[in-house]
Amino acid sequence: MPFPKCAAIIGAVALPWLGGAIPAAPAPAPAVAPAAECAPVPAAGKYPTWQQLPKQTTLPDPWLPLAYTTTDSEGGSSPSFASDVMAGKGKNRIQTPEEWYRCRQPEILQMLQEYQYGYYPDHSKETVKATRSGNTVNIEVTAGGKTGKFSATLALPSTKPAPVVINIGGMTNQPYLQAGIAVVGFDYTKVAPDSNAKTGAFWDIYNGQDIGVLTAWAWGFHRVLDALNATVPEIDPTRVGVTGCSRLGKAALAAGLLDTRITLTMPMSSGVQGLGPYRYHGLSGQDETLENSKSGAGWWTDKTLGTFVNHAENLPYDAHTIAAAIAPRALVIDQGTGDQFTNSKGTSVIVYPAAKLVYDWLGVPDQIAMSVRGGGHCDMSGFNSVLPFVTKVLQNQTITKDYNDLGSYGSPMTTAYPWATAVPKAA
Repeated sequence: MPFPKCAAIIGAVALPWLGGAIPAAPAPAPAVAPAAECAPVPAAGKYPTWQQLPKQTTLPDPWLPLAYTTTDSEGGSSPSFASDVMAGKGKNRIQTPEEWYRCRQPEILQMLQEYQYGYYPDHSKETVKATRSGNTVNIEVTAGGKTGKFSATLALPSTKPAPVVINIGGMTNQPYLQAGIAVVGFDYTKVAPDSNAKTGAFWDIYNGQDIGVLTAWAWGFHRVLDALNATVPEIDPTRVGVTGCSRLGKAALAAGLLDTRITLTMPMSSGVQGLGPYRYHGLSGQDETLENSKSGAGWWTDKTLGTFVNHAENLPYDAHTIAAAIAPRALVIDQGTGDQFTNSKGTSVIVYPAAKLVYDWLGVPDQIAMSVRGGGHCDMSGFNSVLPFVTKVLQNQTITKDYNDLGSYGSPMTTAYPWATAVPKAA
């Protein structure tokens, strides 16, 4: 039976995800001792340049605030400063999960917008109008007197209300629908093209700002979720996954990072600027680096990231930092051993285990998963490979698949993150 047409307007109100302020994770139980003071965070545009940061040949310590990573911080002139920082011996590291959620996670989110994504628009200044006709939802966003429009397409299972996976670029719908999971897609090129062209719904509103296209596509995911919440009662808005592959996997990662309503983030074959490491980039694939990705598609990220070209080892973060900042929410990472483009091995044996250390420390070890499969770049079998974990997170299903198994890649490469021996002792 066809669905009736319906419309809803979502007012410009402060919402519990990234808008003007950085969202914090749900606060844990109050500590008995007085809360530690957070490290100072630079103002936008005033962050350390590569010249002010030590060269770190291994993955940066996720527990060390940026203020104590710079070469002009206390001890920064010492010959051993860089090695101490890499080994987890830096001063004033985060010590408790409470301090992580209150101080470090918000700091990472802002740091990633400064160095990589560009600053996400203030959603509290937007009005979203959604109109549904059958299985099409038309979305209209207005801010500052400017309006952008695009649409999403629904595929609904028989069981309702259903969890949903929002995707860009296409996925294998049928196994998800059979599992009782709705699938929603939208044309990302109508939000922002994969180029320097400033057309599409996002740029109709935000042209002139130094924001990467990955962030624009992430914004598209979020506005689709707004529209689903307003017009599609067949979908459960508390059980939401986001996915895409390759450059669209980078966008899905950004979408999950920047909106706490996302229950499960599912980046597929995402590579550099996604969950491929900037360091150790040559372990597999085509040796995808900051340099060749920024040269080939500089529009994916902001201009600041371009200042680190030929200095990627001075970045105060890497892909594991992005993954860790999503916790305690769920993350499943897809990579194929036959991927000829992205560094599947680096993601599997370095990024995943390094991020998992943070998830373990936060007490949510079962909320991160690594899906190592056969097949190449963006092989559609990846969606089947991650599906058991998706049902676990979105439907509370019991599963037997071991998502800590790195397959033919073997064991984690622990030499890439020497601070693993200095994980803070959680209270």
